[in-house]
Amino acid sequence: MIQLAQGKIHERIDAVPNSWFPLYIVTGGSRNLLIDAGVSLLGPRYLSSIRDTLGDPNLLHYLFLTHSHYDHLGAAHYLKNHIPGLKIGAHERVAGLLQKDSVLGVMNRLSNNHQILFKYNTGGEDLAIRPFDIEYSLKQGDEFDLGGLTCRVIEVPGHTKDSLAYYLPEIKALFPGEAAGVLNGKNRELVQVEFLSSYRDYINSLEAMIAINPEIICIGHGWILSQKDARDFLDRSLAATYRYRELIETYLDAARGDADRAIDEMVREEYDVKKNILQERNAYIENVNAQVRHIAGLRDY
Repeated sequence: MIQLAQGKIHERIDAVPNSWFPLYIVTGGSRNLLIDAGVSLLGPRYLSSIRDTLGDPNLLHYLFLTHSHYDHLGAAHYLKNHIPGLKIGAHERVAGLLQKDSVLGVMNRLSNNHQILFKYNTGGEDLAIRPFDIEYSLKQGDEFDLGGLTCRVIEVPGHTKDSLAYYLPEIKALFPGEAAGVLNGKNRELVQVEFLSSYRDYINSLEAMIAINPEIICIGHGWILSQKDARDFLDRSLAATYRYRELIETYLDAARGDADRAIDEMVREEYDVKKNILQERNAYIENVNAQVRHIAGLRDY
């Protein structure tokens, strides 16, 4: 089954409030967990959705981040300010990145490209991405008891060096962020491949998630997959990753190894002409830039 990342996903999982930038609320018997913090411009909407789901935002105990991109940690500072007892967990690299003005500048520039989301800031609040305290430096094998549910941390580098997935073994639910790619295409027939830091790490991470054999996958953008569709998605993502490397190499070969020319042509053809990719254009260009240059380095053009 494939369904939008909205509303009740499982008796213990809710997706709020925007399917393309979802936050996942996991309700345990004694602790409640939020996975990811989406884009900064949706901060007030996220807070309202948490209140609607839990009755009181202060019943949210943990916020765990899948990685350091602007559209996955954007509202963390805002939520921390409005939920004083909230404890945040992330890979150890994230805290250092948040201290770099250059990183924050890129994050806020990309966030502000989503002009349509400004309409949700009816109170005119400051929604800029800013540094925030991280109470837990999460690593492979860490476990948190939520009461009847265990949140297990899995390191899944490749999309970024700091990518983490979260697994709830009692209900076989996996939250991979973008470590397994994103469904794309008009009929969800495509998998958008998301390796940015390392192609080989991305492959290894996919193989590790396939070995888990999850029955529910709550991906970072758009969709929830369950049962056979969950298992098929990870296999499809692995196959798509091999094909995507071949596609990049085709553009590089046509450009005789000139990465700039290959990037320009790939954006024009794959994004502007085919129009199958739902990602915001500037963010897509940033990703393709990293991917093409990474593969060019592996090929030693």
